[in-house]
Amino acid sequence: MQVLLVEDNTLLAIAIVKALKTAGFSVNHVERGKLALAAISTSAPDLLVLDLGLPDQDGLEVLKVARKSGFSNPVLILTARDSTPDKVQGLDAGADDYLAKPFEIDELLARLRALERRLGNVKSHTIAIDDVEIDTNSHEVTVAGAGITMSRREYMLLKALMESANKIQTRDALDSKLYSWGEEVSSNTVEVHIHNLRKKLPAGFIQTVRGVGYIVRHQSKQV
Repeated sequence: MQVLLVEDNTLLAIAIVKALKTAGFSVNHVERGKLALAAISTSAPDLLVLDLGLPDQDGLEVLKVARKSGFSNPVLILTARDSTPDKVQGLDAGADDYLAKPFEIDELLARLRALERRLGNVKSHTIAIDDVEIDTNSHEVTVAGAGITMSRREYMLLKALMESANKIQTRDALDSKLYSWGEEVSSNTVEVHIHNLRKKLPAGFIQTVRGVGYIVRHQSKQV
């Protein structure tokens, strides 16, 4: 899941990026509203975390322009403006959630997981398909009830495929969910992770659509 963080406080941004990456998100960060709009128009993120007090323009204007341009994915406003009128204004401008500063990272992660569930087929923190189950809160993966050890990238890749069950995921789309801007990615990175995952999962769980990408063709269940 790709997150665009728009935050001009460098120390806060570093802490948020670190926490989100640890939690299994792919995170890109910009400090200006104009850069955020350029990023959204080029490659829309799955989730937008938007500060309002930006140095070049107000975050609410960024949000309004993004919505008018057709960006429909969830937006979480992150700001020190915590009065009720400010919250109402942000929600009316198109935000899906509002978190006032200062905040706990755990609450931010919980709110993002809730917004993330709106994007996929899964409406709970558990994704269960056949014998494979992911707990997105604890990041635990089990196969037929037995715990499976996975790297962070393997977990992110499996989660991306399972939460979009029955939809083909292209290699480029999967790359964007696994890596942030500037990270060096080799041409066969996704293939390597798929190869490693297949060793740990039931045969045929992840299928290749030749020339396109990969798919989990099972109907996901909500727990």
